[in-house]
Amino acid sequence: MQSLGFPKPDQHLSVLCLGAHSDDIEIGAGGTLLGWIAAGIHVDVHWCVLSAAGPRAVEAEASAAAFLDGAASADVQLAEFRDGFFPAEGAELKLWMERLKPRVQPDVIFTHRRDDAHQDHREISRLTWNTFRNHLIFEYEIPKWDGDIGRPNFYVPLTARVLEKKLEILSSHFASQRSKDWFDGEVFRGLARLRGMECRASERYAEAFVARKVCLG
Repeated sequence: MQSLGFPKPDQHLSVLCLGAHSDDIEIGAGGTLLGWIAAGIHVDVHWCVLSAAGPRAVEAEASAAAFLDGAASADVQLAEFRDGFFPAEGAELKLWMERLKPRVQPDVIFTHRRDDAHQDHREISRLTWNTFRNHLIFEYEIPKWDGDIGRPNFYVPLTARVLEKKLEILSSHFASQRSKDWFDGEVFRGLARLRGMECRASERYAEAFVARKVCLG
């Protein structure tokens, strides 16, 4: 598998972000990406949302542009698989992944947790591992009413400024989600504070991931 040293300013880093829905990458790994860009890391990002149609596609494009402002390069790809039906569309999703694979050479991949309670999230995670078998994969977490927050083992500390920027983008770009009781700045801040406590982050906040197989060079 590929090795990854800790990213440093002026280092080039290729990142593949995979999300089932329009706000998943932002919630799960948005702070990490904002922090890397702010730190002067030259991040080349392939940002892929598998279920984004109509107003959700507009939200996805605008939000991705805000999160990736300042990135070395940004390639945003949106697909229109049916929300909630991913396990039933596994063959088509697998074909989409296989067509993506030769076009990207990521140093790191962000995807959903393998044991996420949402069926679409689990399917994307399964196909990520099935398709990208020699890559460094970090599985991000999405808070939800199912209560499935797990026990991560990889943390990325966030500055308070980066966290505030993440929350502001989420709040301003996802009008379609504001009525949902879990889509709330206090929820996202609370989770970041909890993960920051767990890793003793200097500015109190962090994003957390499951890293099932890692080789640090």
